Formats: sequence, structure tokens, C-alpha cells
Amino acid sequence: MLWKTNRALVGRQAISSSASFLRRAYSATAVDDVASAASTNSLVFRQALQASGPRTNWTREEIAAIYSAPLMDLAYAAGTVHRRFHNPGAIQMCTLMNIKTGGCSEDCSYCAQSSRYQTGLKATKLSPVDAVLAAAKVARDNGSTRFCMGAAWRDMRGRKSGLRNIKAMVEGVHALGLESCVTLGMLDDTQAKELKEAGLTAYNHNVDTSREHYPKVITTRSYDERLETISNVRDAGIKVCTGGILGLGESAEDHVGLLHTVSTMPAHPESFPVNTLVPIEGTPLFKTTRIKFDAVLRTIATARMIMPTAIIRLAAGRVDMTEEKQVLCFMAGANAVFTGEKMLTTACSGWEEDLAMFKRWGLFPMKAYVEPKLRDVSDTVETESKTKDAVMASVSFGQAATV
Repeated sequence: MLWKTNRALVGRQAISSSASFLRRAYSATAVDDVASAASTNSLVFRQALQASGPRTNWTREEIAAIYSAPLMDLAYAAGTVHRRFHNPGAIQMCTLMNIKTGGCSEDCSYCAQSSRYQTGLKATKLSPVDAVLAAAKVARDNGSTRFCMGAAWRDMRGRKSGLRNIKAMVEGVHALGLESCVTLGMLDDTQAKELKEAGLTAYNHNVDTSREHYPKVITTRSYDERLETISNVRDAGIKVCTGGILGLGESAEDHVGLLHTVSTMPAHPESFPVNTLVPIEGTPLFKTTRIKFDAVLRTIATARMIMPTAIIRLAAGRVDMTEEKQVLCFMAGANAVFTGEKMLTTACSGWEEDLAMFKRWGLFPMKAYVEPKLRDVSDTVETESKTKDAVMASVSFGQAATV
């Protein structure tokens, strides 16, 4: 306690000394404004660090204060919050299959599957149910616990037979012991309820970026239409998976805007995918400058601070990250990956590659249907002790441990 008191006193003396120096160089008003902002930022940061559960009334200013914190401090704090709600060694392995490729009428500037761009991608019909379930079994046998299915459609209007087949896929995936997720474009409330009745675990519908930047990327579907689909999914009792794409020519303010959108929904999304743009030749964003890694890490760490119970997934673009960058993301709160043969139309790290990386860093495939919760000290110690034992067992016998 004495040490903490002395440290606080030293800190106040340093701030006072710095303020005195600044007042000699600048106006007193300007210095007071800076000091006030620093005090507010510190308070917001501490409140996020001490959270005992999710809150959905974040302001943009609060999120910006967290996002702009020194990156080393931000990443460490995010890792601290992560350990209070999640087992830090557990990584959800998800496999994403394109069950209907190309031919989409949307004009998303990043997407190879838009019929408006010449990307060399050939459109296909919906995959047969048996073929999808065979792929799901391969994913399960390689360690994935969530199987995701994506169809390049604008919406589900007039697709009764397609919806019927997709419901059969969902039921089959569950019979294999896997969580299920689909992304099919816009849904109305009736379609969402049908998918819920089939047992769907989660529905992915990304908002992509901030409301302000969105019209520069997509014009054929409004931001509010995306939010309406998410609302229909949530109201049906399906878990919401929604996130964004970094590297669309946006600014740091747009990262804050994206985070503000998802963190102020009536309930936080169950999972928050973080994609980085994979430039596709033939799309308008092909020659966009690649985003810097520090912005990706900042976004992940801020997401963990303001959405402590969400699963944060490294999605498209992970294949371009070095192993060390991926691990930094895990340490800052990311706890899911897409793994397997492919991710829709882009490359993906494979199961064997990911399991080998997990073993090197003491990470493990997460079991299906794990619910995050605030963990007390005894729970944390006991769980992480079991994790360590699982590590040793997996090293000894060459098997993938699960927690």
C-alpha cells in the first residue's frame, strides 16, 4: 500500500512539474485543456480495465480515448481484460465454406464475388447438402468446432428451396457436434426464425466500416439495412457475428466509428471478426495501400476493452500475418481464427499449420459452445493449471489439446 501511495505521489509530482514547464512555454488555458483530456482518458481507460461485464452505452469519445492510448499500454490492458473473461490459451477454430460462389448483384468495392467486376471468378449454384456435410466432417476431424457457410447473395427473397437446403445443412452440421454459422446476405424476421428453428448457432453479417465511410465502399445496400438484418437475427435468438474490414481507405476515426456501432448495439455481438483487405485484381480497391499492423492490433485491443465477452476473430488477411503478429493479436484479446483449405475466395492458413503454431505458443483449440464469463481468481488459477497439464500432454503424445 505504501508503494502504491508513493507511486501515486511521484506521478502527481511529475504531472505538476510537467504542467509548470508547459505553462512557461504555452498558454495556461491550452495546458489545462491537455491536462483535462488526459485525466478523462485515464478515467475511461481504468473503467474499461475494471469492467465486470459488458456495457452498451459507449460514446465515440470514450472509444477514441481507449483506441489512442499508447499501444503497449493498450495491448497489455486488453490482455488483462481478456484473461478475466476468457481462458487465454483457448482459440476457437472456425472453417468457412463457400456454398454458393459469385454472381452477387452488390457493388462491394473489395469483393471478388460481385457480378459487377471482372475478377475471373466463375459463379456457381448452391452446393449439394451432402457435399457441404462432407466438408464439415473434414473440418471437425481436423479440430474446427464452428463450421461457417457463406452464399454470395444480396438477400434471401424468393429463395425458398435454397433456404430449405441450408436448413438441412445446419441440422447436419449440428449432428456432427459442431456449431453452425451462415452468411447469406439480408434476412427478414421470418427467415431468421426459420434458421433459428433449424438450430443455427450464429449468423454473420458484417457492417464493414464506420457509417461515415460506408458509402465510399458500398452503394447497393445501406448501413441501416445491414443493421436491420442484425436486429432480425438477434430478435430470433441467433447469436450475432458482425465485424469489419480494415484497409478500405478509411481513417482511425472510422475504426472508432466501427467499434462504436457494434459496441452500442442492444447486446454485444457474440463474435467480432476482424478482416484486413485482401486486394483482388479487378475490384475497385485492388490498388489500395495495405493497412499497417499497428492499426489492426489497436482495433483488436480496443474491441477487447469495450466488448469483454465477445469472441474476436482473426479473419480474412490473417494468412499475410507472420506468426509473431498473430500471437500479438492473441495476447491482446483475439481468440478465434478461420482455418482450413480456403476462406471463401481467398487463401487461408491450414489446420496443421495452425495446430503447430498453437503448440509452439501454448494455445489450444476451443471446445464448442463455450460461453465467456467473469472468472474469479480461484477459477482462473484452476483452469490455467489444467491448461498447463493439457499442454504437457499434447507435447508428450503429439495430440491437439482442447479446453
